[in-house]
Amino acid sequence: MTEPITTSDTVVLRDGRTLEVLTAGPPDGTAVVYHHGTPFPAVPYRSAAQSVSARGVRLVYWPRPGYAGSTSQPGRRVADAATDTGEVLDALGHDRFVTLGWSGGGPHALACAALMPGRCRSAAIIAGVAPFDAEGLDFLDGMGPENIEEFGLAAAGGARFSEFLTRESAQLAKMSGPDMAEALGGLVSDVDKAALTGALADFMARALAAAGSAGTAGWHDDDVAFLGDWGFDVTDVGCPVSIWQGREDRMVPYAHGEWLASHVPGARPHLLPDEGHVSLFVGAFEHILDDLLASAR
Repeated sequence: MTEPITTSDTVVLRDGRTLEVLTAGPPDGTAVVYHHGTPFPAVPYRSAAQSVSARGVRLVYWPRPGYAGSTSQPGRRVADAATDTGEVLDALGHDRFVTLGWSGGGPHALACAALMPGRCRSAAIIAGVAPFDAEGLDFLDGMGPENIEEFGLAAAGGARFSEFLTRESAQLAKMSGPDMAEALGGLVSDVDKAALTGALADFMARALAAAGSAGTAGWHDDDVAFLGDWGFDVTDVGCPVSIWQGREDRMVPYAHGEWLASHVPGARPHLLPDEGHVSLFVGAFEHILDDLLASAR
């Protein structure tokens, strides 16, 4: 297989902000917009680029505002991701697209599915969080203690939350691949620990280190956006959506996937009993991608 080439460019948005946009795969292929997790900016991952390129489609992704080389956008809502997506695709010459979001990227992919009718052809939500105020869902139940602390501080806001992000960001910057499974503590189940080896663990370490390279604004604004009004309702989604979730997930509990599967109109659930947060993404990525592209057709 020819080695995919990941290119980077700067897209200037109408409001003057810039996004650091990465692409891989043929420029004339269908755009596959990927929304990264939290705190986990867009960092090249050869395996994913190969999978996308092999299917003749083009991977398009960027750090959300406040991460890495993308200008911060204080007060942004989840819905704002749809506006940015539209402007990036306009700049790259793409009309219709498909999208997938992992973890904290899930709500942002849903925003595209809800707010870009006709243009967004299908979406895949992989271990994506549900709305904080979702009726019948205890948002924190089943999360690892680290996430419970983080969202508790995010809800309270103020200096303690900022101090937490600064401290955690500094710790993430020191991680290496071999340390990854142990360093994530209660956020990873046994199946995820088993997946966090080799090239994947090295990639995770690079991405988490890059998360704080421009400060903590991106991480801060992600958490605040998740807990607030998303700017759209999941019932507004009008394109095919697949919900992928593992029962062994300690970062985004299984109940989030169940809730999304039962509230997103026409959602196709893939609720897998033996998968975790990381193992699901890496183990099922090609199947998720094939399903995403097929549902768009």
